[in-house]
Amino acid sequence: SLQPDTPFPGFPVMIRLASLSSLLVIVALLAGCKGPSAAIPESTAPTPAIGVPASESSSPQLMKALPTQEARIWARLRQGKGYVILLRHALAPGTGDPANFRLGDCSTQRNLSSAGRRQASQIGEVVRQQKIVVAQVLSSQWCRCLETASLLQLGPVKPFPVLNSFFQDRSTEAAQTEQLRRFILANRNNPGVTIMVTHQVNITAISNIVPPAGSAVVMRPDASDQIELVGQLSSF
Repeated sequence: SLQPDTPFPGFPVMIRLASLSSLLVIVALLAGCKGPSAAIPESTAPTPAIGVPASESSSPQLMKALPTQEARIWARLRQGKGYVILLRHALAPGTGDPANFRLGDCSTQRNLSSAGRRQASQIGEVVRQQKIVVAQVLSSQWCRCLETASLLQLGPVKPFPVLNSFFQDRSTEAAQTEQLRRFILANRNNPGVTIMVTHQVNITAISNIVPPAGSAVVMRPDASDQIELVGQLSSF
């Protein structure tokens, strides 16, 4: 028979197992008591720009996209023929012309500002830096266009009525735009570049682009006798 002072066989082993189990339970409970502060807040995780890989979101190459496109246009202008630069006159504050407008009288017209004159000179400098061979410089008969063309210093300026503004008289828009289109096609084999200084409405009518003052649209005839829109130059 079992003696009262004699432990149950294997009792020490059971005590040890029970103690170990209790310890494991305590450790688990302590681990579960860790609050949400142990997790990394979502706001600290960097979020890349939508549609741009994280490694490219601040890439300088993306910022140079427009100048690179313009560089290709300049390269074509240096190598080809039949190209036309339709340049909107430089900065001239205001819209349209005064009610007493008279062709040939600059005092009755909207004219270049001092900033516009500097802009026109800078445009001419950029064209020279790009080593563009200029075949001819044609201009609207409006004073702001003639002055822009003169300040380019890219050659003699020839007034060309086809480039005159029809902002205040749209009845001539279709005829003038067709004359301009035919002129571009007729000069398809001419070496060098023709610079045409004109107005926003004239450029928009043939290109569907609304250029800011002092910017340009480049066009040329293609093989099917259509006018190709080569691109826009704005980095003057």
